[in-house]
Amino acid sequence: MMSDQWVEASQLPEELVALIGTLRPGEEVTITRNGEKIGAISGVARQESFSSPDSDDITVVATAMKLSASARESLSERLGPGYLVLDLHSAPPTVDVLLVPPASPQLIGNFRALYPKARIVITEIEDAELGVKYEGPVRRLLDAGAEAYLPSSTIPRLAEQLDRTMTRLNQLTGGTVRQELVSGDDG
Repeated sequence: MMSDQWVEASQLPEELVALIGTLRPGEEVTITRNGEKIGAISGVARQESFSSPDSDDITVVATAMKLSASARESLSERLGPGYLVLDLHSAPPTVDVLLVPPASPQLIGNFRALYPKARIVITEIEDAELGVKYEGPVRRLLDAGAEAYLPSSTIPRLAEQLDRTMTRLNQLTGGTVRQELVSGDDG
């Protein structure tokens, strides 16, 4: 097994160091010789200075799925100024929310151990415009024609969710058009 190797930046041409400095996580510079790729230099997560990730004025959201910088920026813009969206690799261990694609219970347990204070949120995303597709079993069931998905913990909870869901579906559609709805909230 080979250990990581490193090169001191002062040994590289200034232009290359400047180019590397502009790389974002997930971006890379391909190194070629005679038109053939011989290596790559990847952007790494930088420690960003946060006003205070533990403070109540900002919610730090980490994405555990590979998203382009533009997809993360779009999510951040949609959430608004009270949120900071980071790639998991550049997020502090004190993240508030961890967005995870459908995964195994073991992986979720590992995330829980690594981020004990985070709210872990499983998400299935499909955004063709931003090139994001993390499909899971719930998305496939809804695409197949299911009307709703209710992750209920008890029969009384199921009754509450079902009543609220049916009321919403009827309000949204007048009872005539299929409206997909996934509910797990209390609101």
